[in-house]
Amino acid sequence: MEWKLKERIRLFFSWMIVSALHSAMLSAQPLMPETGVSFKTSDINLQKVFDKAERIAKSNEKTFSNYQVMVEGGGYSAVYLETQPMGGAMYAKRDVSIAKNNQLVFMVCQREDGRLPGSVRVKDGGLVSRYHELQGNYLPIEAFEVYFWLGQEEKYLRKLYETLEKYDNYLWRTRDSDHDGCLETWCIHDTGEDHSSRFGDSYHSWPFDFAPTLENLNNLSEKDSLQLCSDIYNHCKGCLKFDSPLPMESMDVMSYSYGNRYVLLRISRILQNGEADFWKKKAVDVQEKMKDYLWIPEKHACYDRDRDNKVIDILIHNNLRCMYFGSFSQQMADEFIKHHLMNPDEFWTRMPLPSVAVNDPAFRNMAGNNWSGKPEGLTFQRSIRALENYGHYAELTLIGKKLLKVIADSLFFVQQFDPFTGQCDEPLVRSGYGPTVLASLEFISRFYGIHFSQNKVNWSCLDNLNDYEYSQKWGDRLFKMETRDNRVFCSVNGKNVFSFSKGVRVISDVNGDLLQVVGIEPGNKNGIVQVDGVSFSFSVEPNGVYDFQKGLKKISEIPFFAPGYN
Repeated sequence: MEWKLKERIRLFFSWMIVSALHSAMLSAQPLMPETGVSFKTSDINLQKVFDKAERIAKSNEKTFSNYQVMVEGGGYSAVYLETQPMGGAMYAKRDVSIAKNNQLVFMVCQREDGRLPGSVRVKDGGLVSRYHELQGNYLPIEAFEVYFWLGQEEKYLRKLYETLEKYDNYLWRTRDSDHDGCLETWCIHDTGEDHSSRFGDSYHSWPFDFAPTLENLNNLSEKDSLQLCSDIYNHCKGCLKFDSPLPMESMDVMSYSYGNRYVLLRISRILQNGEADFWKKKAVDVQEKMKDYLWIPEKHACYDRDRDNKVIDILIHNNLRCMYFGSFSQQMADEFIKHHLMNPDEFWTRMPLPSVAVNDPAFRNMAGNNWSGKPEGLTFQRSIRALENYGHYAELTLIGKKLLKVIADSLFFVQQFDPFTGQCDEPLVRSGYGPTVLASLEFISRFYGIHFSQNKVNWSCLDNLNDYEYSQKWGDRLFKMETRDNRVFCSVNGKNVFSFSKGVRVISDVNGDLLQVVGIEPGNKNGIVQVDGVSFSFSVEPNGVYDFQKGLKKISEIPFFAPGYN
């Protein structure tokens, strides 16, 4: 009996020690700011879009081992590098923990050589990584945005720096097989353009760290051949016709590197680690190579090059992806928007943003998951950062209103759309598709509500007869915007900070101190901003940015290109 009593006492104290250590670990973790969104409007159809999108987004939350994440949805049960860092960052408005986890699952699954997984799944309670394709690289800027939602957590930022540095080194060590200074895509899924006809008879996946040249294919070991053929999406080695442009000199993969380097520059400035100038030069090197090698001035667009380094003369929406990463100069972005994006014969179709210009011989209006032509929900999601990076806010408003109208008409959040009819494509097959859901919610926040970007708060309201009430919780602060007639009233923690006339975006800091007024409508807007009982008149042009601290002086000269500009 005595030994049993001693054993119980020992177990009790062991339990006490473990509990104390666990409590200490939990207390050492930085507090996660609580977030949440509410939205009410007299626009019944828009309210239905918001409410259904909220429900679907919630249903896409899943448990991956120790991580609560948001999956892509619409039948896709994994987190993909091309979608879910961005999805997580957008979901930070509602759950910062999930936003962080959607970045961390890729960081913790990074290989020793720096390679990031293209996707991560859960199996038997553990994380399973796939490295058969790059599957985009939408981690850098999104993970950096989440840093601000977290309240600027330094440990997280240092982990991100380490991850991006290792990955950028991996890309340049492996993906420039002909050593010409331009990174390459080695399979269709590297850039996430599933089934795109522009790739010809190419491999969908490529699990190796050497290029898919004909010589390398012929020299594959039996083990490597079996690995290549094990993927049901791939051709078998013996069946391959090699009617393929791969390895392809890629505007996408170059932009992946630019995204890495740009964020490494930003982090270096915060950490003051002495590397900012180094990463600035490295980022500029990528931009200059893209402009010199892939940009064709007389065509006003970038074009990839094939395995023989010949220009692939297919006009693709991937130029918009480059703008998402910021790898274009302002002039390049302006030219692509003017000559192509807003051109009704190319990308400004009834439902805009087809994957391939509709007048290009390579365009295919194919159903299902196919990047040969139809506009994709994922492209609408990416268009937000792409257009805002270059100050084309009014053009983005036209894009977002198109998407919200189509969704309101059907209440189906599908993967892709018909560019000519504007109809949802196969609504029962991919309904509940996460990127389309989040794009819709994000457009609502940018047109009739509040969104954060790092340390700035954006308050927006388009000019119409409907009423709106939007609130955003972040930690111990509640930001609220509500309309009465043509006026928008803004408050922080119940204290009125300013009001403004509908039809513009007002940018403040997190305390509600006003910084700028932005033109987000396709037409000129006149009105007032009222702060502390004092009114300031404004006359705002499309894409105009006006500095409040300089007496609403215009500080941006970004042109607005209406559809059919040419």
